[in-house]
Amino acid sequence: MSFKDRLGAICATLPGAVEAHPSEGQLHSWKLADKMFACMGSKDPGVSVKTPSVETATMLIDASVAQRAKYFHRSWVRLPEDVAEEELRHRVQVSYDLIRGSLSKKMQAGLAEREAI
Repeated sequence: MSFKDRLGAICATLPGAVEAHPSEGQLHSWKLADKMFACMGSKDPGVSVKTPSVETATMLIDASVAQRAKYFHRSWVRLPEDVAEEELRHRVQVSYDLIRGSLSKKMQAGLAEREAI
């Protein structure tokens, strides 16, 4: 299974997640209510995800789990294609939960509960 397919399988289980192609094949992303929580580029392998803080992102980078996500806020990191399945799933779900938590209470209430990690 390709990395893109692995990512897609994880994202497809998240309530309200929508696959998007914002720039004619250059970027491939997953969004919740028009807010991106995962993004892949066509030239740089891996996926960029949001972390809870700049400190968390720094810790992941220092531990060689992730790299700095170019063009994103410092709280985002880039996970390589060879990242462990469990780590990929966890980081995508954390990113999703952060975006979900930023939605209005009304929008949150309209989403199904997410399965536990």
